Amino acid sequence: MLAQIEKGEVNPTISILWKIANGYKLSFTGLLDSGAGSLLIRAGDVEPLVEDEGQYINRPAFPFQEGRQFESYRIEIKPGGFLSAQPHLEGAEEYITVFSGSCEVCAGEERFLLAEGDSLRFSADVPHSYRNTGDSVAFLSMLIYYARK
Repeated sequence: MLAQIEKGEVNPTISILWKIANGYKLSFTGLLDSGAGSLLIRAGDVEPLVEDEGQYINRPAFPFQEGRQFESYRIEIKPGGFLSAQPHLEGAEEYITVFSGSCEVCAGEERFLLAEGDSLRFSADVPHSYRNTGDSVAFLSMLIYYARK
């Protein structure tokens, strides 16, 4: 897969990029960008990562930077949209806030139904998933925190 990506023969999915990052013991956005100092990211400059045939859209907000231990995303899930995520690095936690709509988050054996304004923290070093359970688009903020080893 890496050779095909390098040759430009395939575009990896979010799930494949997560697997590659975990294999190299990197954060997801550590594959994409790194730096220090001030960082301004314009919404129009962000290339969205699209899954579930356009039903799940992930827009990186702040990429991982050494010493900061986190990365954040803006998530849009259309009605019926779903994403199954691989476990992150050991000790990783996700912090989710729903700004509009509703969704179900499953982490390991736990299941959470979230509505507008709800926030959730969960251990993300287990398989987890997101599903829009409503009839309108769900907009979420996601922060992934990586524990120091």
